[in-house]
Amino acid sequence: MLNLAIVLSENARRFPDRTAVICDDQQLTYGQLEEQTNRLASSLVKLGLHPGQKMLIMLPNIPEFVVAYFGILKPGGVVVPINVLYKDREIEFLLEDSEAIGIIACSEYLTEALEAFRNVETCRHLVLVDWPNAAPKIDEPGVHRLQDLIAAGEAEFEIAATDPNDTAAIGYTSGTTGKPKGAELSHFNLFYQARVLPMLSTETPRESDVRMAVLPLFHSYGQSCVMNTVLAMASTLTLMPRFDPARAMEIIQRDNVTHFAAVPTMYQAMLMHPERGKYDLSSLRVCNSGGAPIAIETLENWREDYSFHIREGYGLTETSPTATWSQDPVLPRTGSCGQPIWGCQIKIVDDNGNTLPPGQNGDVLIRGVNVMKGYYKQPEATAQVLQNGWFNSGDIGHLDEDGYLYIVSRKKDMILRGGYNIYPREIEELLYEHPAVAEAAVVGVKHEELGEEVKAVVYLKPNSQASEAELQAYCKDRIAAFKYPRIIEIRDTPLPKGPSQKILKRELIAEHERARTATAHS
Repeated sequence: MLNLAIVLSENARRFPDRTAVICDDQQLTYGQLEEQTNRLASSLVKLGLHPGQKMLIMLPNIPEFVVAYFGILKPGGVVVPINVLYKDREIEFLLEDSEAIGIIACSEYLTEALEAFRNVETCRHLVLVDWPNAAPKIDEPGVHRLQDLIAAGEAEFEIAATDPNDTAAIGYTSGTTGKPKGAELSHFNLFYQARVLPMLSTETPRESDVRMAVLPLFHSYGQSCVMNTVLAMASTLTLMPRFDPARAMEIIQRDNVTHFAAVPTMYQAMLMHPERGKYDLSSLRVCNSGGAPIAIETLENWREDYSFHIREGYGLTETSPTATWSQDPVLPRTGSCGQPIWGCQIKIVDDNGNTLPPGQNGDVLIRGVNVMKGYYKQPEATAQVLQNGWFNSGDIGHLDEDGYLYIVSRKKDMILRGGYNIYPREIEELLYEHPAVAEAAVVGVKHEELGEEVKAVVYLKPNSQASEAELQAYCKDRIAAFKYPRIIEIRDTPLPKGPSQKILKRELIAEHERARTATAHS
């Protein structure tokens, strides 16, 4: 028997009065969090939630997310956290695909959630959370309020005896190559991450540790690497519903945050903030980055200003998500996202599946107890990426002689220009070295003769200047002639980002195509 919910229950038994969750003026101790999740679990059982049944969670980083997550897990239910920006049509697809019997959503997303609830017959329950304002009263069968379910539930609840390989959560991918696919993560997948990730540091956890969640908890990085790990360590989790660099630094100072995990654009936004100097970030001891490659300039600037390294990791939803990490006590290697974590293996292969030697780029394959069970109800898609226990990440990279992994590009992001393979990250790293560049994204756009052309989209630092011709010449002087971007677009506003603050390259490509089509028709 293994139910992921024991990471909360065990520490609630040992440290009932320790602060578990902070969200501005809200605080929950481990004992209070345990009781609320017990009460919700017992009410969900009365509503008909059986082991193996799914429920969607559509909530930002608020305490109710944590309560809902473990309240669903305790009876053996399956959690399906979804992007809070989804519209009713997208929610309907996820409800139908996951066969979820209910959805827990807050007042901010009521319109979309209610419409999806009404349109999907198999969704029998809509649980409303008052955030940021009180949700209106809806007198309709199947509609409940979270606080009413918690109040009506039992304070004691016996956790369901799930099997380690039973599905605990389904994480839907972004759907960049079609409809989103649901990666089934088992109780053991997620328990393993929560217990192993703290082992990667030589520092001893302290009772006073405070770890901050700015990453969306619906994303596997925030959910597994931050929330689950914090609760498994009996640390304190401070939540930030929406990322804002000044607000993030204010919370770090206010709560004496010791551990901070973010994506590269968040670090860049904090470093660029004009009032950064007024915030005291001296409580920070560990900063981690993942979700996308981080620019070397950002790493160096952070180290120079705060006297310690940001440690980079790598993984995907399908790997629960961490596969590699820059592990203590070794200093991070520039450009590397670390070595495989305990229980995980990495190998690099060519298009024929042959293992490549160190230094050669190829497909990144991952094997270990962190790898998902498969894609929910999609055996063919599962078979395409899981072969002989090895998961094909879709990324291109190489290992060095010591087993450190270097990611070069997503395979689908690789640009094929006139028969040459071009990896966007190499050009992005170069652009980030330019003193005027704040954000850069390199994409491949259609070209009639070459197949694809290299385009760079750039946002400059405040009070900085650079022309497109200057940036193009800067790149041309430093990389091979077939690589430098022939098209450079400088924007007046930051590049578009998703909820996890990753730059949306698909949107940049789509915008280019719309502009190209409009020009052709004019």
